[in-house]
Amino acid sequence: MPAHLIDGKAVADQVLSALKAQAGALANQARRTPGLAVILVGEDAASQIYVRKKREDCERVGFASQAFMLPSETTQNELLGLIDRLNDDTGIDGILVQLPLPGHIDPETVIERIDPTKDVDGFHPYNVGRLALRVPSLRPCTPFGIIKLLDSIGETYKGRHATVVGASNIVGRPMALELLLAGATVTICHRFTHGLAAHVAAADILVVAVGKPGLVLGDWVKPGSTVVDVGMNRLTDGRLIGDVDFEGARKRAAYITPVPGGVGPMTRAMLLHNTMSAYLARTAGA
Repeated sequence: MPAHLIDGKAVADQVLSALKAQAGALANQARRTPGLAVILVGEDAASQIYVRKKREDCERVGFASQAFMLPSETTQNELLGLIDRLNDDTGIDGILVQLPLPGHIDPETVIERIDPTKDVDGFHPYNVGRLALRVPSLRPCTPFGIIKLLDSIGETYKGRHATVVGASNIVGRPMALELLLAGATVTICHRFTHGLAAHVAAADILVVAVGKPGLVLGDWVKPGSTVVDVGMNRLTDGRLIGDVDFEGARKRAAYITPVPGGVGPMTRAMLLHNTMSAYLARTAGA
């Protein structure tokens, strides 16, 4: 029997509907609604699409949003100055700087300049550190969204072996921390890992986030496992595929995310979830 699909769009819609209801309740109380600022430096076409969709999500749920579309020649100091102004803006609860940035701007310097209480991407060392210490605050959106997807199918974690393929700061490393927090036994694989197939075959929960189409073969997948494919790779014919051989893996897994329509919608939904959380923390007692 083929694996059940984990419908990321349906789960994301549930998250956004709940946020819309919260924002509506705030408006009915004559309180301001959460505010998100999105900064894009340069003319990267994919990034422009992402920024537009994030603004559409804000409009859908009733959040205030501001977009700052800066030219590619913007200096690092100019960008840091804008972040400083947004850090001080009491109407802004979340700040997101769209990655990647032009080569002359250091992303780590930029991320660390954002007030950790407004870091709705969850990338600031303060927020990643809190996750590592099991006292999470604002959590990296993609891993947090994956946990919500796993929860939606009633996934159990304690006593389960989870393998994360990919060790990026955006997905792989915080994903391992999320799974540890949930109680799973975690293996994280990266470019220096030997015997990748064996690590994949041992996984009750498999998360793959590398950016290489078809990296994980279907016959590596453990029968009855849960497979989450974070990869989003566009082929020359325009098709989008993940890092996992979907058709092969679907024959063996119990649950699997599609590409597209799996993890992507959840990442955007959790960005707004984090924005609401930041708002509530900032306005507590107001």
